[in-house]
Amino acid sequence: MGHLTYEALHSIHDLPGNAAQDFPSSHWFVPRWVIEWQGDEAVLFTLPGDEAAGLAFGQKLKSTQPSAYRPEPIEWTSGTDRDRYLERVDRFLQHIQRGDIYEVNYCIERTAHQPAFDPFVAFAQLEAGTDAPFSAFYRQSDRFVLCASPERFLAFNGDRVMAEPMKGTRPRGTDPKKDAELIAELANDPKERSENIMAVDVMRNDLSMTAAPGTVEVRSLCEVRTYPRVHQLVSAIVSERAADRDPWDVVRAAFPMASMTGAPKLRAMQLIAEAEDQPRGLYSGTLGFFAPDGTADLNVVIRTILFDRATGDLSLSTGSALTALCHPAQEWEECALKAHSVLNVLGHVG
Repeated sequence: MGHLTYEALHSIHDLPGNAAQDFPSSHWFVPRWVIEWQGDEAVLFTLPGDEAAGLAFGQKLKSTQPSAYRPEPIEWTSGTDRDRYLERVDRFLQHIQRGDIYEVNYCIERTAHQPAFDPFVAFAQLEAGTDAPFSAFYRQSDRFVLCASPERFLAFNGDRVMAEPMKGTRPRGTDPKKDAELIAELANDPKERSENIMAVDVMRNDLSMTAAPGTVEVRSLCEVRTYPRVHQLVSAIVSERAADRDPWDVVRAAFPMASMTGAPKLRAMQLIAEAEDQPRGLYSGTLGFFAPDGTADLNVVIRTILFDRATGDLSLSTGSALTALCHPAQEWEECALKAHSVLNVLGHVG
């Protein structure tokens, strides 16, 4: 189990730049205990000789009762104001008009300070309120990651590889009729579909570098998936890993993921480094696992709160894809929508 931060791109792609200081750019470990829940049943995996301690830990988890503690609402502040955001978007659009890039994912950060923040309670609320299929609670010392990600980066099952880039967002409707209208609008929006298809093209290229010839296939294109707070447009690409390649070769070829960079990827990453007001760190990196049975699953770290208990500082980054068809003011609103899909669950303001 472990992670890659976004800035791992510097070593993977031999690009100049420095890693963010919140987490090491790459960190992987063999866990002492793994507990898999299957409904109400749990299966414990331990290192040899550690079964008794693992069972005791599992019983402790099972007996833990949800806390009724509810923190005070937290005020969040954007590190990039609207005017600066629109100026940077205009600069990206100039690159798009010149043909330097076709798509780029531009991200901004919100921050807050709350030493009394309880990451354990907050994650329980986030998990219950978002139903995110690729969520994760991750901790290194005083640094916590509360991830409510709806997006998969890569999954492995033996030689089979699957990627699921996500591009295109709508809020949930206030009633079933409005909800259905928003689904139809998202599914048929030319701008949202073009963003998604560009990410698909980049991911197809990335997978082809490690795939057996003729095995890269788009399994589904621009499918709407619905979550408690948002609708998302998702595609699925599969491939068969070449015999002389291992899973890490696939990860290196595809990282950072197409949905969080742009097209062409290398130039998009260079422009992102010039434009964004903060390093991304673990945001838009990946968390996941590689199991002994040949399976693996890696997410995209989005819809994520980072908390440093030593300082009381919190961070929440969001982004959107920019193309020639985008409307800058709407992209600003999309960043806010994604932030509120997290903050509203926790009763925060931002």
